[in-house]
Amino acid sequence: MKAISMISVIVATYNQERTIGRTLDSILCQKCHLPFEIVIGEDCSTDGTGDICKNYARRYPEKIRLFSNPQNKGLVDNYFDCLMECRGELIADCAGDDFWVDDQKLEKALRIMESNDRITLVHTAWQSYNEQTQTASDSPRQPFPAPVTDGKTMLEAILTQTDMPVIQLCTSLYRADVIKDAYHTHTALFRGPDIVCEDLQVAFFEAMNGIIVYLPEVTLNYSQGENSISSPKDIRKQFDFFKKATTQSYVMAETFGIRSEATESFFRQRTFAMLMHAFRAHDVQMRSEAVDCQKRWGAKENTAIRMIKAITAHEPSWTCALALRQGVLRLKQVCR
Repeated sequence: MKAISMISVIVATYNQERTIGRTLDSILCQKCHLPFEIVIGEDCSTDGTGDICKNYARRYPEKIRLFSNPQNKGLVDNYFDCLMECRGELIADCAGDDFWVDDQKLEKALRIMESNDRITLVHTAWQSYNEQTQTASDSPRQPFPAPVTDGKTMLEAILTQTDMPVIQLCTSLYRADVIKDAYHTHTALFRGPDIVCEDLQVAFFEAMNGIIVYLPEVTLNYSQGENSISSPKDIRKQFDFFKKATTQSYVMAETFGIRSEATESFFRQRTFAMLMHAFRAHDVQMRSEAVDCQKRWGAKENTAIRMIKAITAHEPSWTCALALRQGVLRLKQVCR
Protein backbone atom coordinates (compact mmCIF):
# COMPACT_ATOMS: atom_id res chain seq x y z
CA MET A 1 0.00 0.00 0.00
CA LYS A 2 1.16 3.51 -0.79
CA ALA A 3 1.99 5.52 2.31
CA ILE A 4 -0.23 8.53 2.97
CA SER A 5 1.04 11.06 5.46
CA MET A 6 -0.84 14.27 4.62
CA ILE A 7 -3.84 15.73 2.79
CA SER A 8 -3.71 19.04 0.97
CA VAL A 9 -6.89 21.10 0.53
CA ILE A 10 -6.89 23.65 -2.28
CA VAL A 11 -8.90 26.85 -1.84
CA ALA A 12 -8.77 29.03 -4.95
CA THR A 13 -10.48 32.33 -4.22
CA TYR A 14 -11.15 35.70 -5.83
CA ASN A 15 -13.45 38.49 -4.61
CA GLN A 16 -15.29 36.28 -2.14
CA GLU A 17 -15.08 38.34 1.03
CA ARG A 18 -18.62 37.37 2.07
CA THR A 19 -18.02 33.62 1.86
CA ILE A 20 -14.29 32.81 2.18
CA GLY A 21 -14.37 32.72 5.99
CA ARG A 22 -17.26 30.25 5.89
CA THR A 23 -15.28 28.06 3.48
CA LEU A 24 -12.14 28.04 5.62
CA ASP A 25 -14.08 27.38 8.82
CA SER A 26 -15.74 24.34 7.20
CA ILE A 27 -12.29 22.93 6.40
CA LEU A 28 -10.61 23.79 9.68
CA CYS A 29 -13.31 21.94 11.65
CA GLN A 30 -12.50 18.63 9.90
CA LYS A 31 -11.80 15.68 12.20
CA CYS A 32 -9.21 13.52 10.48
CA HIS A 33 -6.65 11.03 11.75
CA LEU A 34 -3.99 12.44 9.39
CA PRO A 35 -2.76 16.03 9.28
CA PHE A 36 -3.97 18.29 6.51
CA GLU A 37 -2.81 21.60 5.10
CA ILE A 38 -4.91 24.28 3.41
CA VAL A 39 -3.29 25.79 0.31
CA ILE A 40 -4.99 29.11 -0.44
CA GLY A 41 -4.53 30.77 -3.81
CA GLU A 42 -5.75 34.34 -3.28
CA ASP A 43 -5.97 35.72 -6.80
CA CYS A 44 -5.37 39.46 -6.26
CA SER A 45 -8.91 40.23 -5.13
CA THR A 46 -10.18 43.80 -5.28
CA ASP A 47 -12.35 43.43 -2.19
CA GLY A 48 -11.51 42.29 1.36
CA THR A 49 -10.83 38.64 0.48
CA GLY A 50 -7.06 39.07 0.71
CA ASP A 51 -7.18 40.59 4.19
CA ILE A 52 -9.47 37.83 5.44
CA CYS A 53 -7.12 35.15 4.07
CA LYS A 54 -4.12 36.84 5.70
CA ASN A 55 -5.94 36.92 9.02
CA TYR A 56 -6.70 33.18 8.82
CA ALA A 57 -3.10 32.43 7.83
CA ARG A 58 -1.87 34.35 10.90
CA ARG A 59 -4.29 32.52 13.17
CA TYR A 60 -3.55 29.04 11.79
CA PRO A 61 0.10 29.08 10.65
CA GLU A 62 0.44 25.32 11.22
CA LYS A 63 -2.49 24.61 8.87
CA ILE A 64 -2.63 27.33 6.23
CA ARG A 65 -0.19 28.18 3.46
CA LEU A 66 -1.30 31.36 1.74
CA PHE A 67 -0.19 32.30 -1.77
CA SER A 68 -1.22 35.89 -2.47
CA ASN A 69 -0.92 36.48 -6.19
CA PRO A 70 0.54 39.91 -7.05
CA GLN A 71 -1.66 39.99 -10.14
CA ASN A 72 -4.79 38.13 -11.17
CA LYS A 73 -4.02 34.78 -12.83
CA GLY A 74 -7.53 33.53 -13.46
CA LEU A 75 -9.11 30.43 -11.94
CA VAL A 76 -7.34 27.75 -13.97
CA ASP A 77 -3.77 28.99 -13.51
CA ASN A 78 -4.46 29.83 -9.88
CA TYR A 79 -5.82 26.34 -9.23
CA PHE A 80 -2.97 24.45 -10.88
CA ASP A 81 -0.34 26.68 -9.28
CA CYS A 82 -1.88 25.71 -5.93
CA LEU A 83 -1.96 22.05 -6.94
CA MET A 84 1.75 22.09 -7.73
CA GLU A 85 2.41 23.50 -4.25
CA CYS A 86 0.47 20.73 -2.51
CA ARG A 87 2.63 18.56 -0.24
CA GLY A 88 -0.01 15.93 0.51
CA GLU A 89 -0.28 12.57 -1.21
CA LEU A 90 -4.03 13.22 -1.44
CA ILE A 91 -5.73 16.42 -2.55
CA ALA A 92 -9.16 17.86 -1.83
CA ASP A 93 -10.54 21.23 -2.75
CA CYS A 94 -13.29 23.61 -1.73
CA ALA A 95 -14.05 26.73 -3.74
CA GLY A 96 -14.07 30.04 -1.90
CA ASP A 97 -17.86 30.35 -2.07
CA ASP A 98 -18.72 26.71 -1.26
CA PHE A 99 -18.53 25.00 2.12
CA TRP A 100 -18.37 21.49 3.55
CA VAL A 101 -21.24 20.40 5.79
CA ASP A 102 -19.77 17.19 7.25
CA ASP A 103 -16.84 17.43 9.66
CA GLN A 104 -15.97 13.81 8.81
CA LYS A 105 -15.76 14.47 5.08
CA LEU A 106 -11.99 14.01 4.81
CA GLU A 107 -11.90 11.12 7.28
CA LYS A 108 -14.54 9.07 5.46
CA ALA A 109 -12.84 9.48 2.09
CA LEU A 110 -9.36 8.92 3.53
CA ARG A 111 -10.31 5.57 5.09
CA ILE A 112 -11.49 4.39 1.69
CA MET A 113 -8.36 5.60 -0.10
CA GLU A 114 -6.18 3.86 2.46
CA SER A 115 -7.92 0.56 1.82
CA ASN A 116 -7.00 0.19 -1.86
CA ASP A 117 -4.23 1.76 -3.95
CA ARG A 118 -6.29 1.36 -7.10
CA ILE A 119 -8.85 3.88 -5.84
CA THR A 120 -7.82 7.20 -7.34
CA LEU A 121 -10.76 9.37 -6.27
CA VAL A 122 -13.60 9.36 -3.75
CA HIS A 123 -16.51 11.77 -4.20
CA THR A 124 -19.85 12.31 -2.49
CA ALA A 125 -23.35 13.66 -2.84
CA TRP A 126 -23.84 17.41 -2.53
CA GLN A 127 -26.52 20.09 -2.25
CA SER A 128 -27.17 23.31 -4.13
CA TYR A 129 -27.09 26.28 -1.76
CA ASN A 130 -29.06 29.43 -2.62
CA GLU A 131 -27.13 32.42 -1.33
CA GLN A 132 -30.19 34.70 -1.45
CA THR A 133 -32.53 32.46 0.55
CA GLN A 134 -29.75 30.62 2.43
CA THR A 135 -31.48 27.32 1.79
CA ALA A 136 -30.12 24.05 0.42
CA SER A 137 -31.77 21.71 -2.05
CA ASP A 138 -30.79 18.31 -3.40
CA SER A 139 -28.58 18.20 -6.46
CA PRO A 140 -29.72 16.31 -9.56
CA ARG A 141 -29.39 12.52 -9.53
CA GLN A 142 -25.80 11.27 -9.62
CA PRO A 143 -24.95 9.93 -13.13
CA PHE A 144 -22.91 7.03 -11.65
CA PRO A 145 -24.64 6.13 -8.37
CA ALA A 146 -22.84 2.79 -7.92
CA PRO A 147 -20.51 2.74 -4.89
CA VAL A 148 -17.56 1.55 -7.02
CA THR A 149 -16.99 2.24 -10.72
CA ASP A 150 -14.18 1.46 -13.13
CA GLY A 151 -13.07 4.97 -13.99
CA LYS A 152 -12.53 4.23 -17.67
CA THR A 153 -16.27 3.68 -18.11
CA MET A 154 -16.87 7.26 -16.95
CA LEU A 155 -14.54 9.09 -19.34
CA GLU A 156 -17.04 9.86 -22.09
CA ALA A 157 -19.64 11.01 -19.58
CA ILE A 158 -17.10 13.32 -17.93
CA LEU A 159 -16.27 14.96 -21.26
CA THR A 160 -19.91 15.37 -22.30
CA GLN A 161 -21.48 16.39 -19.00
CA THR A 162 -24.13 19.10 -19.29
CA ASP A 163 -26.70 19.25 -16.48
CA MET A 164 -24.35 18.43 -13.61
CA PRO A 165 -20.77 17.28 -13.14
CA VAL A 166 -20.20 13.54 -13.14
CA ILE A 167 -17.76 14.20 -10.30
CA GLN A 168 -18.27 17.32 -8.18
CA LEU A 169 -14.64 18.13 -7.47
CA CYS A 170 -15.33 20.07 -4.27
CA THR A 171 -16.64 16.83 -2.74
CA SER A 172 -13.62 14.82 -3.87
CA LEU A 173 -10.42 13.44 -2.43
CA TYR A 174 -7.97 12.36 -5.13
CA ARG A 175 -4.41 11.12 -5.59
CA ALA A 176 -1.80 13.83 -6.13
CA ASP A 177 0.66 11.66 -8.04
CA VAL A 178 -1.93 10.72 -10.68
CA ILE A 179 -2.88 14.28 -11.55
CA LYS A 180 0.67 15.64 -11.31
CA ASP A 181 1.93 12.93 -13.68
CA ALA A 182 -0.88 13.73 -16.11
CA TYR A 183 -0.09 17.44 -15.82
CA HIS A 184 3.55 16.94 -16.75
CA THR A 185 2.67 14.57 -19.62
CA HIS A 186 -0.22 16.60 -21.08
CA THR A 187 0.51 20.16 -19.95
CA ALA A 188 -1.31 21.69 -22.93
CA LEU A 189 -4.56 20.21 -21.63
CA PHE A 190 -4.11 22.04 -18.32
CA ARG A 191 -2.72 25.45 -19.29
CA GLY A 192 -3.39 27.95 -22.03
CA PRO A 193 -5.60 30.91 -22.99
CA ASP A 194 -8.44 28.64 -24.14
CA ILE A 195 -8.46 26.41 -21.03
CA VAL A 196 -11.36 27.54 -18.84
CA CYS A 197 -12.05 24.44 -16.70
CA GLU A 198 -9.85 22.88 -14.06
CA ASP A 199 -12.19 20.23 -12.71
CA LEU A 200 -12.64 18.47 -16.07
CA GLN A 201 -8.99 17.42 -16.31
CA VAL A 202 -8.78 16.28 -12.69
CA ALA A 203 -11.90 14.13 -12.92
CA PHE A 204 -10.87 12.73 -16.31
CA PHE A 205 -7.32 11.68 -15.46
CA GLU A 206 -8.20 10.32 -12.02
CA ALA A 207 -10.94 8.23 -13.67
CA MET A 208 -8.64 7.11 -16.46
CA ASN A 209 -6.12 5.75 -13.97
CA GLY A 210 -8.17 3.81 -11.46
CA ILE A 211 -11.33 3.13 -9.52
CA ILE A 212 -13.81 5.84 -8.55
CA VAL A 213 -15.77 5.48 -5.30
CA TYR A 214 -19.01 7.35 -4.63
CA LEU A 215 -20.50 8.01 -1.20
CA PRO A 216 -24.20 8.99 -1.25
CA GLU A 217 -23.76 11.14 1.87
CA VAL A 218 -23.97 14.93 1.42
CA THR A 219 -20.71 16.67 2.35
CA LEU A 220 -20.89 19.93 0.37
CA ASN A 221 -23.12 22.94 -0.09
CA TYR A 222 -22.48 24.22 -3.61
CA SER A 223 -23.09 27.95 -3.76
CA GLN A 224 -25.45 29.29 -6.42
CA GLY A 225 -27.01 32.64 -7.03
CA GLU A 226 -23.82 34.67 -7.37
CA ASN A 227 -22.15 35.67 -10.63
CA SER A 228 -19.34 33.20 -11.33
CA ILE A 229 -16.73 32.35 -13.94
CA SER A 230 -18.74 29.42 -15.28
CA SER A 231 -22.08 31.29 -15.33
CA PRO A 232 -21.34 34.98 -15.96
CA LYS A 233 -24.17 37.44 -16.47
CA ASP A 234 -22.59 39.08 -19.51
CA ILE A 235 -23.83 37.24 -22.60
CA ARG A 236 -20.55 37.66 -24.52
CA LYS A 237 -18.54 36.23 -21.61
CA GLN A 238 -21.05 33.41 -21.26
CA PHE A 239 -20.74 32.64 -24.97
CA ASP A 240 -16.92 32.63 -24.78
CA PHE A 241 -16.91 30.35 -21.74
CA PHE A 242 -19.36 27.96 -23.41
CA LYS A 243 -17.25 27.89 -26.57
CA LYS A 244 -13.94 27.31 -24.80
CA ALA A 245 -15.32 24.71 -22.38
CA THR A 246 -16.79 22.70 -25.24
CA THR A 247 -13.60 22.99 -27.27
CA GLN A 248 -11.69 21.77 -24.21
CA SER A 249 -13.88 18.64 -24.16
CA TYR A 250 -13.38 18.24 -27.91
CA VAL A 251 -9.58 18.41 -27.68
CA MET A 252 -9.51 15.88 -24.87
CA ALA A 253 -11.86 13.55 -26.75
CA GLU A 254 -9.66 13.79 -29.85
CA THR A 255 -6.47 13.28 -27.83
CA PHE A 256 -7.73 10.04 -26.32
CA GLY A 257 -9.83 8.77 -29.24
CA ILE A 258 -13.20 9.09 -27.53
CA ARG A 259 -15.95 9.41 -30.12
CA SER A 260 -19.38 7.78 -30.20
CA GLU A 261 -23.02 8.72 -30.68
CA ALA A 262 -22.98 10.25 -27.19
CA THR A 263 -20.15 12.63 -28.09
CA GLU A 264 -21.75 13.34 -31.49
CA SER A 265 -24.99 14.28 -29.74
CA PHE A 266 -23.11 16.43 -27.22
CA PHE A 267 -21.39 18.52 -29.91
CA ARG A 268 -24.66 18.91 -31.83
CA GLN A 269 -26.36 20.16 -28.68
CA ARG A 270 -23.51 22.58 -27.99
CA THR A 271 -23.55 23.87 -31.56
CA PHE A 272 -27.28 24.56 -31.36
CA ALA A 273 -26.89 26.25 -27.95
CA MET A 274 -24.18 28.57 -29.30
CA LEU A 275 -26.29 29.44 -32.35
CA MET A 276 -29.18 30.26 -30.03
CA HIS A 277 -26.88 32.49 -27.95
CA ALA A 278 -25.99 34.34 -31.15
CA PHE A 279 -29.63 34.53 -32.20
CA ARG A 280 -30.82 36.02 -28.91
CA ALA A 281 -27.92 38.49 -28.85
CA HIS A 282 -28.53 39.40 -32.51
CA ASP A 283 -24.76 39.10 -32.97
CA VAL A 284 -23.35 38.24 -36.40
CA GLN A 285 -19.85 37.60 -35.03
CA MET A 286 -21.16 35.09 -32.50
CA ARG A 287 -23.04 33.30 -35.27
CA SER A 288 -19.88 33.07 -37.35
CA GLU A 289 -17.93 31.67 -34.39
CA ALA A 290 -20.66 29.11 -33.71
CA VAL A 291 -20.56 27.92 -37.32
CA ASP A 292 -16.75 27.68 -37.17
CA CYS A 293 -17.02 25.59 -33.99
CA GLN A 294 -19.54 23.31 -35.65
CA LYS A 295 -17.02 22.61 -38.40
CA ARG A 296 -14.12 22.12 -35.98
CA TRP A 297 -16.10 19.80 -33.73
CA GLY A 298 -17.45 17.85 -36.68
CA ALA A 299 -21.00 18.33 -35.41
CA LYS A 300 -23.46 17.00 -37.97
CA GLU A 301 -26.46 19.17 -38.71
CA ASN A 302 -29.91 18.21 -37.52
CA THR A 303 -33.23 19.96 -38.13
CA ALA A 304 -32.79 22.40 -35.22
CA ILE A 305 -29.32 23.49 -36.35
CA ARG A 306 -30.38 23.88 -39.97
CA MET A 307 -33.40 25.95 -38.96
CA ILE A 308 -31.55 28.41 -36.70
CA LYS A 309 -28.76 28.79 -39.26
CA ALA A 310 -31.32 29.54 -41.96
CA ILE A 311 -33.12 32.11 -39.80
CA THR A 312 -29.90 33.91 -38.89
CA ALA A 313 -28.43 33.78 -42.41
CA HIS A 314 -30.39 36.89 -43.44
CA GLU A 315 -31.10 40.05 -41.46
CA PRO A 316 -34.85 40.35 -42.30
CA SER A 317 -35.66 36.80 -41.17
CA TRP A 318 -33.48 37.23 -38.06
CA THR A 319 -35.21 40.48 -37.08
CA CYS A 320 -38.67 39.02 -37.67
CA ALA A 321 -37.89 35.90 -35.66
CA LEU A 322 -36.61 37.99 -32.74
CA ALA A 323 -39.75 40.13 -32.82
CA LEU A 324 -41.90 37.00 -32.85
CA ARG A 325 -39.96 35.57 -29.93
CA GLN A 326 -40.42 38.76 -27.92
CA GLY A 327 -44.14 38.71 -28.67
CA VAL A 328 -44.46 35.13 -27.46
CA LEU A 329 -42.54 35.92 -24.26
CA ARG A 330 -44.79 38.92 -23.54
CA LEU A 331 -47.90 36.82 -24.17
CA LYS A 332 -46.66 34.19 -21.71
CA GLN A 333 -46.17 36.86 -19.05
CA VAL A 334 -49.68 38.19 -19.59
CA CYS A 335 -51.18 34.70 -19.36
CA ARG A 336 -49.53 33.86 -16.04
